[in-house]
Amino acid sequence: MSYQLSSAIWEFTLACNLRCSHCGSSAGEARLNELRTQECFKLCEELAELGCDNVCLMGGEPFLKKDWFSVAQCIKNLGMNLSFVSNGTILDKYIDKLSELKPKVVGVSLDGMESTHDKIRGKDVFKKAINSINLLKDKGIETTIITTVSRINFNDLPKIKKIISKKGANWQIQIAMPFGNFSRKYMLSKEEFYAVALFITSERAKASFDDFPAVGAHCFGYHSKFLPIFSNWTGCTAGISSIGITSDGGIVGCLAMGNDKFIEGNVREKSLKEIWQNPNNFAYNRKFDKENLGPNCKDCKYGSSCKGGCNSVSCGITNKFHNNPYCFYKIEGERIKIK
Repeated sequence: MSYQLSSAIWEFTLACNLRCSHCGSSAGEARLNELRTQECFKLCEELAELGCDNVCLMGGEPFLKKDWFSVAQCIKNLGMNLSFVSNGTILDKYIDKLSELKPKVVGVSLDGMESTHDKIRGKDVFKKAINSINLLKDKGIETTIITTVSRINFNDLPKIKKIISKKGANWQIQIAMPFGNFSRKYMLSKEEFYAVALFITSERAKASFDDFPAVGAHCFGYHSKFLPIFSNWTGCTAGISSIGITSDGGIVGCLAMGNDKFIEGNVREKSLKEIWQNPNNFAYNRKFDKENLGPNCKDCKYGSSCKGGCNSVSCGITNKFHNNPYCFYKIEGERIKIK
């Protein structure tokens, strides 16, 4: 069976000027042997040859890598959609160059009100993030505000909404997982997780009135009986239509499954095409069978299609693929006794 690559999330550098408490990559210092500019150009060409539509440059902090503009320009010149994810602290220095690139979207992290955000990310980071969001709006660049939710900032969600509702941005909400810097003790409980979904549903219902869409990331979305926007899920896309790229050339199905934990190959040793088309790679998804479902999912009627939910959450919580306990169908069955 052949698979069509649609999107690539590229950890452009692991260098970062922050040390965020929930960072799954433990970003800070650049990897010892990150891809050089010419290697990046070659990788861009290989992505285009595979028909990849969307490339997102993230980090660490992507704007710390000196060749970010030339590589981003290469992505655009090859006809692929370009996006970025940034912590928003140095984006102001590059706003004119960023505008020149006309990216599809720029994501900026905002994890709470000022005291909460700065507790997670560092002193005065909140003000810089808000400034970057305003600059992107002024330049007409589509912006997604990304909030990673844990027990630290769970209660800030309604307050964040008030701050950003007039900024004309999308809002992506995701949950923190126990990788890298993040401590398991701050994970959302199942009840808190469900409450976040209720919040997203409420904001989605209001979107037609105030043009303020809120979405849940892939960690949300498993067969809810009551929340229509979370009623369907067709399985993890890692290695099926998407890949992650580490800054030293490693290819993984998804960076959120532990950064470089499941390397399928390196573009310095094999072409991206060889890695992508190798029938033995990404076996956890490509060779999925219902027998692979973990104990949380093995008896579920949606098991064959859902495939155990988001593998990032599944691995983070249970150290197994296809075994995600943070499932709306399961939570509703356990708490509300609805099957």
